[in-house]
Amino acid sequence: MHATAEVAEVATDDAASDHHAYLKRILTARVYDVARETELDFARHLSARLHNKVYLKREDTQPVFSFKLRGAYNKMAHLSPEALRRGVITASAGNHAQGVALSAARLGVRALIVVPTTAPQVKVDAARAHGGPTVEVVQAGDSYTDAYRHAMQLQAEQGLTFIPAFDDPDVIAGQGTVAAEILNAHRGPIHAIFVPIGGGSLAAGVATYVKAVRPEIRVIGVQTEDSCAMAQSIRAGRRVELEEVGLFSDGTAVKLVGAETFRLCRRYLDEIVTVDTDALCAAIKDVFEDTRSVLEPAGALAVAAAKQYAAREGLCNQTLVAVTSGANINFERMRFVADRAELGNAREAMFGVTLPEACGAFRRLCARVGDRQISEFTYRIADAHTAHVFVGMQLRAAGEATEILDTLHADGLPAIDLTADEVAKEHVRHMIGGRSPLAHGERLFRFEFPEKPGALMAFLSTLAPDWNISLFHYRNQGGDTGSVLAGIQVSDGQAQAFRERLATLGYPWQEVSDNAAYRMFLA
Repeated sequence: MHATAEVAEVATDDAASDHHAYLKRILTARVYDVARETELDFARHLSARLHNKVYLKREDTQPVFSFKLRGAYNKMAHLSPEALRRGVITASAGNHAQGVALSAARLGVRALIVVPTTAPQVKVDAARAHGGPTVEVVQAGDSYTDAYRHAMQLQAEQGLTFIPAFDDPDVIAGQGTVAAEILNAHRGPIHAIFVPIGGGSLAAGVATYVKAVRPEIRVIGVQTEDSCAMAQSIRAGRRVELEEVGLFSDGTAVKLVGAETFRLCRRYLDEIVTVDTDALCAAIKDVFEDTRSVLEPAGALAVAAAKQYAAREGLCNQTLVAVTSGANINFERMRFVADRAELGNAREAMFGVTLPEACGAFRRLCARVGDRQISEFTYRIADAHTAHVFVGMQLRAAGEATEILDTLHADGLPAIDLTADEVAKEHVRHMIGGRSPLAHGERLFRFEFPEKPGALMAFLSTLAPDWNISLFHYRNQGGDTGSVLAGIQVSDGQAQAFRERLATLGYPWQEVSDNAAYRMFLA
């Protein structure tokens, strides 16, 4: 109730009053008891490549390796002594939890942090470590929604104060101090500041401050293509709740943005740019090459967008600032990032090529590849007349993938570009082997499995004993979920019953039976 009342107090249709209210909150925010004023680092290598001056606002160097500490502490520091005495509670699977934990330890208050059972252990352990004896971490449910509901129940039972992750004026103001530091550190012209968006508190705080002080600077929000609730909400003119969100950028995987953050972002952001997974992986590598630091996917969103925006607008010699918002990455996820980084930088392309099964065909393909560096090469005989090759090639220039494809076609070698094919990149490249004649009626599906004990057994129990699995490939990305490709034998007469059964599973899924890579290498 406290947060709702404050939102009503700040919300106004008068831009001048809006600016005044939030400027006061940001300039008086109590963040520096725990947070530090982070560096604005010049990204030398990235700047040279983009022909623009790129600066990184290094929120990944905060004590909890994320900007979230700012808003969490500012909210808690503004609570009444009575509220602090009773203690606080929050629901989070990641960076906000660590911010609340460290803030509770610094203020000497009790904190309950509810996380889903699927939360990565590294983040659960970090919340406990930052909080010490005053912080209790409770695991409940399979998702953030389940954890939130349990937190609400505990709040009511114990009289605790809920600390929201984003939709609160004090949280927004705490995050807005990032903008004040950027403008203090760089007094010269800035073309644009890029800010990642999950629930929207960082973007709302930064945009509101910048537009009040330096309105000529563009403030651009960034989301992933599969978790773009704010972008869709602004287009619709109302908050839109997504049915599913992609979890690679788990720090910004929010189905419904906040009411106050939506209002501020809609009013003050210049635009929202969306980027894909490969672009995020490439941006993580870019920042590593300049800083030797490894960002989490959400932390690299702003860098990926700055690259995309600069290319789209044809910018040259402009100053761009990207907020690197966090570095809480699971070690296991770095394997996936390394696999995909070159694709995101348009330095690698992947093709499926059909060869005649004849002497010299393999050599002929290699001759067509020329002196390009091969990053991946898998050969599989298909039948008495043909064979298929999955090949990855390093590119030397933009547009070269099309040139390669045209060359192969001109030489009578049928080929398809698989560079943008998620099924190919995530699964098929690891499992080329052809189809068994026993796999009749096979249909192909992708599932997202929660990373928790029993997830596979629940899946198998749902299908048994009516349907047989003829193909199965699991691919963990080092996050809360793993990606599964499954071939399931379903006759035409069983299709409706099978879909109804899948609806009871509770895992996101899609049928991909027409996928080109599957048809070429596995069907």
